[in-house]
Amino acid sequence: MTKGMQVLAPDRAVSGTRVDRGTAGKATRSLMTAPDAVSDGRRDGEVPPRGVDPWQQALHGTLGLTDATVPDGRHAGVIRTFRLGHLKLATLEGSGMRLRRAGRPAGQDDGLLVVLLVERGTATLEQDGRRVFLHPGEMVFYDLTHPVSLDLPGPFRARFLALPRRLMGLREERLRQIAAVPVTTDAAVGSLVAAFVTHLIDMAADCPAATGVPLASSAIDLLSLLVEEQLGLGAQPAAGLDRLLEIKRFIARNIDDPNLTPQTVARANSISVRYLHKLFQADGGTAGQWIQRCRLQKCRSELAGLDASKRSISAVAHRWGFTSASHFSRAFRSLYGISPAEWRDPGVKLFKEAVAQAGSVAAQR
Repeated sequence: MTKGMQVLAPDRAVSGTRVDRGTAGKATRSLMTAPDAVSDGRRDGEVPPRGVDPWQQALHGTLGLTDATVPDGRHAGVIRTFRLGHLKLATLEGSGMRLRRAGRPAGQDDGLLVVLLVERGTATLEQDGRRVFLHPGEMVFYDLTHPVSLDLPGPFRARFLALPRRLMGLREERLRQIAAVPVTTDAAVGSLVAAFVTHLIDMAADCPAATGVPLASSAIDLLSLLVEEQLGLGAQPAAGLDRLLEIKRFIARNIDDPNLTPQTVARANSISVRYLHKLFQADGGTAGQWIQRCRLQKCRSELAGLDASKRSISAVAHRWGFTSASHFSRAFRSLYGISPAEWRDPGVKLFKEAVAQAGSVAAQR
């Protein structure tokens, strides 16, 4: 390996492209953020600024405006970046590095939430007055709209997954609760997410275009489950937690019922509406908000599926309990920051292109 970062683009990102270059200098460089875009998992459509080292360009494409320095100015390592639906993915390894970010640049929409998984070496992350030390196999969330620093003091290998924070469907105060808080990867959900993120990044370069968006949607669903666990249901008394989980399971089983309301949930579970609201208040929301969020998650997953083009958006909304298409569209945008069509259409377009390409190849044989 040459001295300096190797930028290894996905196999089909730019035909035949592989760049090996030494770092151009020891000084920290600020990297401008290009507009975000949805891709098929094989292309990175961003055009990095001129005069920036290739590895820093790739780092910028995943983690936005970032200042990177190396302790001795002679870094040797590699960064691989990919795009998969709405996700940005990267593997970064080397002999040591410090990353700094001052916060969201003025006038830039770089509202990304990042999952960092350390595979080799150690890392120290600081954000919002918290400091977390990470060892191999450990994971943490951090928010690119807030200042953050990441120190990788020795030989390391780390995975990064970044997604628009609005797609988590969480309020600002809830996002701040999970930033720079260690994720327990020896628990069921944490270990599942760690394994999924690792495998997702490993196979991203060869991911067929038609499955990129559905896989990204599945990753977001898993992360949502992990965040729910991280947000501290355990802060409730054990009896209340057990009851709340039981009620959430009931809601999940009946989420396609348009008549599912806090009143019907309370009645079916033999509790008062007041007690139902008390349980959900301890969870940071209301029963009605939870029901709507579960419906929206079901719609989001279906609209990212391989057969999303076979149903209209209104049909999907109706299937999961929404009686008004306009209300569904407003609720979806309010929670996720994009319209149902903006979420669905990239996947549908890529699926149709893949089917057309496969038909063309078959016809030539």
